Amino acid sequence: MFEPQKNNLQDEFSALKTNRENLALFQLGEVFASTGASEAFKKAGVSPYWFLAKHQDGDWGEVSEYVEAENNLAVKEGFQIFSAHTLYKTGEKIWIITEADRSATTILLAEEY
Repeated sequence: MFEPQKNNLQDEFSALKTNRENLALFQLGEVFASTGASEAFKKAGVSPYWFLAKHQDGDWGEVSEYVEAENNLAVKEGFQIFSAHTLYKTGEKIWIITEADRSATTILLAEEY
């Protein structure tokens, strides 16, 4: 079962977040990552920050046109925001979900949902 954990992502991302606040479409709130997602990023040799920046910039990744339209509305109306990406080196699918109230964003593996 997936249990979000606050880990060093929050501390490390806070410095980057400060620099991005004027560019972002929405705020991420606290950033959490599942243990599985953290391990997947390490295994793939990629940074979760790049995916968080894409998410915050409105790059929803591998989602349907319906989800893309819903996300675009969610940015304006304050609903939950979802993006999906593949870690190409490993093929693992990650999901990024920002809560409607913008209090938190969670990164997890698709199979952990």
